[in-house]
Amino acid sequence: MSNVVVVGSQWGDEGKGKIVDWLSERADVVVRFQGGHNAGHTLVIDGQVYKLSLLPSGIVRGGKLSIIGNGVVVDPWALVEEMKKLSSQGVTIDAESLLISENCALILPLHGELDGIREDASKNRTQSGPMIGTTRRGIGPAYEDKVARRAIRICDLKARETIEKRVDVLLAHHNPLRKGLGFDEVDRDSLVEKIIDVSKHVLPLVGASWRVLDQAKRDGKKILFEGAQGVMLDIDHGTYPFVTSSNVVASQAAGGSGFGVNNLGYILGITKAYTTRVGSGPFPTELFDEVGRGLGERGHEFGTVTGRSRRCGWFDAVMVRQVMKISGITGIALTKLDVLDGMDELKICVGYDLDGQKLDYFPASTDDQANVKPIYETMAGWSESTFGARSWVDLPARAIKYVRRIEELIETPVAILSTSPEREDTILVKNPFE
Repeated sequence: MSNVVVVGSQWGDEGKGKIVDWLSERADVVVRFQGGHNAGHTLVIDGQVYKLSLLPSGIVRGGKLSIIGNGVVVDPWALVEEMKKLSSQGVTIDAESLLISENCALILPLHGELDGIREDASKNRTQSGPMIGTTRRGIGPAYEDKVARRAIRICDLKARETIEKRVDVLLAHHNPLRKGLGFDEVDRDSLVEKIIDVSKHVLPLVGASWRVLDQAKRDGKKILFEGAQGVMLDIDHGTYPFVTSSNVVASQAAGGSGFGVNNLGYILGITKAYTTRVGSGPFPTELFDEVGRGLGERGHEFGTVTGRSRRCGWFDAVMVRQVMKISGITGIALTKLDVLDGMDELKICVGYDLDGQKLDYFPASTDDQANVKPIYETMAGWSESTFGARSWVDLPARAIKYVRRIEELIETPVAILSTSPEREDTILVKNPFE
């Protein structure tokens, strides 16, 4: 089967951009199936840097169809700005290159405002619950409205009367909520006009994505499904409540696009050779010393969208193995191995200690996740450089041993090994499309 699903196997920021770009060059169709513009990829093609938040990675390559699936929540204003930015860089965006699923739910300005209100309340009043550390882009509130059946969807943009009806339903919930929080109500007429104004930029690109994907399957096209964030941020299987508002697991590629789950094909988990996390939440292997700071500096660990510095720690094999099982991952793309160059020793988490009990899995309880202590296995590091290596013979023996040990512990083979941000600096063990 010539389809591939790409998911992050940690807390996001695993280096999906380079791998997805490498795969998208070989794909005919590239699909985003969850999330919103709170996640980002940085692509470098022929020296040109492209920063994508909402658009699929295939958009920067001619002759391919990019699809924003129904599992994505779409901020139409952010989408228009992103399209303008890419157009200024010479990227052609039209109905031949981009399709937006007609049943995508919209992110409106009120969603971003509510996101910020809640985060500020959590920061200032402990009784408001934990500060999740969202990007304040309205992703969570938009998904809430979708689940509550009061969202405005892209298919609603075709008629003013429908827009007005859907806005009335939406504001019947949001205006009392805002009033109770001490904020002004949303001006109904102004919001309607904003939606109508932006719709003319979006509607020409809208269609039934499931039908297009079904035809692509019939035509034998290679389809790449591109996820955002990482599985440990999955709303069900992640470190709840410090998670995103959608499912990130590979099976969401089917639900978030309308493509039959039996046709998904190869599941590739993007996995960093150490662990990072942005924002709040448990992180058993986090390092607070010079080693952790060194990983952050050498790995340039700053978020593509937010610019926030990432927390860094040792590789957590227990957590990643759990993700392999939950998401049905076939093989991994191991990234940023070169960041570990020059370290005297490396540690891998092989278990947890919870109040004297040894665990071989990451528990679901928030308290347990915060209290587990990592049990480490120590390995010798390597002094040689792996940067830019393109074959196994270019790697130090200890680096190979480290990679092999990771494969053993997570019970999943390495399909791709990345040794620098450059696309060519890649060791291909298994082409997921073959």
